[in-house]
Amino acid sequence: MSLCALEWRYGSEEMREILRVDNIIRKMIQVEVALARGLEEAGIAPRGLAGELEKALDAISSREVYEYEKKLGHEVGALVWLLGKMSGRYGGFVHYGATSNDIIDTAWALILREALGVVEEKLKKLVSILIDRIRREGGQVLIGRTHGQHALPVTWGFKLANYVYELARSYERLVDAEKRVVKLKLSGAVGTMAAWGDKAEIIVSTVSETLGLEPHVITTQVAPRDGFAELVCSLSILGGVLERMALEVRELSRPEIGEVNEGMVPAIGSSAMPHKVNPIRSEKICGLARVLRGYCMTMLENIALWHERDLSNSSCERLTIPHALMVVDEMLETSIKVWSKLKINPENMRRNLERTRHVYLSELIVLKLIEKGVPRDEAYSRVRGLALKTVEEDKDFLEVLENDSYITSKIPVDEIRALRGIEYTGLADRLVDRAVGYARRVMGL
Repeated sequence: MSLCALEWRYGSEEMREILRVDNIIRKMIQVEVALARGLEEAGIAPRGLAGELEKALDAISSREVYEYEKKLGHEVGALVWLLGKMSGRYGGFVHYGATSNDIIDTAWALILREALGVVEEKLKKLVSILIDRIRREGGQVLIGRTHGQHALPVTWGFKLANYVYELARSYERLVDAEKRVVKLKLSGAVGTMAAWGDKAEIIVSTVSETLGLEPHVITTQVAPRDGFAELVCSLSILGGVLERMALEVRELSRPEIGEVNEGMVPAIGSSAMPHKVNPIRSEKICGLARVLRGYCMTMLENIALWHERDLSNSSCERLTIPHALMVVDEMLETSIKVWSKLKINPENMRRNLERTRHVYLSELIVLKLIEKGVPRDEAYSRVRGLALKTVEEDKDFLEVLENDSYITSKIPVDEIRALRGIEYTGLADRLVDRAVGYARRVMGL
């Protein structure tokens, strides 16, 4: 079994195939083929070079490249040497005027385009699941919590709509970052394109059209690393949103709350305690979010390279970029499972809402007193005292209000009694529609 859990435990096979070394080498060869077309178009290389190199897509394996690298001590150099050998009389024009990171960075642009396509589709799927749940269950009222304490009522749909909005923002963030990182890097040894002279624009234009990549405006020997840092940080922000959602499931799954559960019961919940049904998938999401955030600092450190570049970024990126993509892929896969299977418990939601016996209406009473001309500080102080009394004596807040002569001198008893059964969820439904509409518009759902 592989040393790395990402090879066998975490992430989808779809993402794994994109990030396998075989695909990385294949993408490098595709870039060399595109460069050959550019050289042919510019009249530098003889016609036929690109056709010869295309044969390498099936003829050269990653194993061959890395075996040859052991002799040469250079990854791209090994690939270029192998391509040159199989190109016969065209061999001298392989990689003509290019530098290693013209191939590496452009190959990664192609890989990232594929990988981000997978991430974005799974993000859309998760948001669609949440929107469907809003449609089916969104009207259920439950207590909202701030600081872990009962606050004001919300609807289940309102809670989910906040996640929909935040996920849509992450989608926007990724699409925006993609514009800056999925680009063609083709500019030679220090970025000046000196080797191609006045033919450079023809070459770059041809390669750009062949690969479907817009070229960077200007680079050194490497593409600017701020784009890679932005991408990994954007993935980490998405991970934070997924963690927030998972943390909610974990909290609301507590037996003393019992408002939701993951809806998936494994054969073994605990090796010692048969009664346990743990929110293990949500816990996994929270754990992987910590790993994902850790990659941000590594990528931020890679921005500051010496002069026109050094090699300190390379080793970091070989680990960080594939791992970040695999981790977020696993988090999305798991989130899709959790939120498609999640069960809510409306009875417990109602029980918890009623637990403080209308004390959540304290804000409304303060506002009513202010409307009656009572100064805000006095209104707040009086209502707070009655609210604390309600909790300490385990009474119904509205009954306490009805029996307080000061309150009833300002607010008629009938008006207080009319508050029984009020949901006090404000514009929740309208806000839900706004959030769903935003996500549909941004994500094309």
